[in-house]
Amino acid sequence: MPHAAFAGGGGTAPLADTRSGRIRGYRDRGIQVFKGVPYGADTAARRFMPALREVPWQGVRDAVEYAASAPQKRADGRISEDCLYLNVFTPALRDGARRPVLVYLHGGGYDSGSGSSPLYDGVNLCRRGDAVVITLNHRLNAFGYLYLAQLGDDRFAWSGNVGQLDLIQALTWVREHAAEFGGDAANVTVFGQSGGGAKIASLMAMPAARGLFHRAMTMSGQQVTAAGPRAATQRAQRFLDELSIAPKDLQRLCTLPFERLVEASRLRDPSPIEDMSLYFGPVLDAKSLHRHPFYPEAPGQSAQIPMLIGNTRDETRAFLGHEAANFDLSWEQLPDKLRDHQYVDLDPHTVIAEYRRLYSDYTPSQVFFAATTAGRSWRAAILEAEARARQGAPTWVYQLDWGSPLNQGRFGAMHTLDIALVFDNTAQPGANTGDGAQARTMAGLMSDALLALARHGDPGHAGLPAWPQYSLQQRQTLLFDVPPRLAHDPRGGERRLYERAPFIQRGTF
Repeated sequence: MPHAAFAGGGGTAPLADTRSGRIRGYRDRGIQVFKGVPYGADTAARRFMPALREVPWQGVRDAVEYAASAPQKRADGRISEDCLYLNVFTPALRDGARRPVLVYLHGGGYDSGSGSSPLYDGVNLCRRGDAVVITLNHRLNAFGYLYLAQLGDDRFAWSGNVGQLDLIQALTWVREHAAEFGGDAANVTVFGQSGGGAKIASLMAMPAARGLFHRAMTMSGQQVTAAGPRAATQRAQRFLDELSIAPKDLQRLCTLPFERLVEASRLRDPSPIEDMSLYFGPVLDAKSLHRHPFYPEAPGQSAQIPMLIGNTRDETRAFLGHEAANFDLSWEQLPDKLRDHQYVDLDPHTVIAEYRRLYSDYTPSQVFFAATTAGRSWRAAILEAEARARQGAPTWVYQLDWGSPLNQGRFGAMHTLDIALVFDNTAQPGANTGDGAQARTMAGLMSDALLALARHGDPGHAGLPAWPQYSLQQRQTLLFDVPPRLAHDPRGGERRLYERAPFIQRGTF
């Protein structure tokens, strides 16, 4: 709690000036912390429209507690449409040190999450790298990505991407305030896990984001294609039907209690690829997003941005590992399981035969987790890296191989495992890493890679082997493990297997 941080920090509370008024933070282990700092106005009055700037205030505003998260189905704390807030962690104010600024975009797809998780606490990263760390909230799900442009009037022209426009507004705030918080406005790194990485990939193709960040790190989060306008309109119509609202009555949608919209978003998505709730994500709207993020090639506007692309080896154990039976599959059960969960339209028997050829010692369950990982998320990371390599853009690729020691190690290098490592937060509640010696070693290796990218534009550092940029010829990939090692085209057989089918990003059709 903030009062405890005050007690442990010593000295007077730090004060900072923002464009809308003064804020008072607190000190935590030598780092100055400001939480719940507004970068935009309450969005309730402008639902589905670009946000306005925050309302100025008089006097000094306390910035010692996280603000409400965006409306969502799964929330750990308060939710509100008044959600455009960010949190700043910095070693010093106004000292002209021009530190790298690291802005984290949270995961949860485009549907849920916030910048308030203990895993995203920026104190350790600030202390480790003498950097400024910022986390933030923005509009999600229907509030951020419901595409109404073809159903309503000009008020809704931008509705399909207002969640992305919130991020651009936050990055504009960061540029304006970097010097006040001891940072360098010309050296901003965006990094994000899962949905956060996908948001970054989308920003890399949005003209309004040009020049707002200078390095990028995506962790198990990719966006090769955005939702097409026809598909996004069809989903919007299903959403309206669920609420019994006709397109001519869209004003009702702007005045319903936000809880009603959250409940309606539980509707099943029409996509045949997976059984999940209605998809909302970036839309190819020809207003703020004029092209797919990484199709048919990497975006030219971001070609000069050094980019680090990574995934974890056992991504789907985080989603599919909570069903105990998945750890005890038979060869007879495996085909049906793969048919339901690999998300790629390849014959399961063909897939199983190839995995048994590649990895003769794998059990049916090991094949299941490896194949679902390769067919769902990992492949998109490879496609982005390939597109960047063809472009000649500075790109590095990693794979987290080190697995969680918790639960007898059964979850391996699961989705989300790298968050605590990159933030150097293995002791925080919710860290799947544990806080043992190996976890702390891995945290040092991965957080130093992020800091090296931010400071030098290259993630290599003394604790790692030589790490060349990714090329189509050698497919250089840094495997984070104990010890770390460089590999060339790891899982190349799996890559070639899944190249037999076209890749389809969720929500595109």
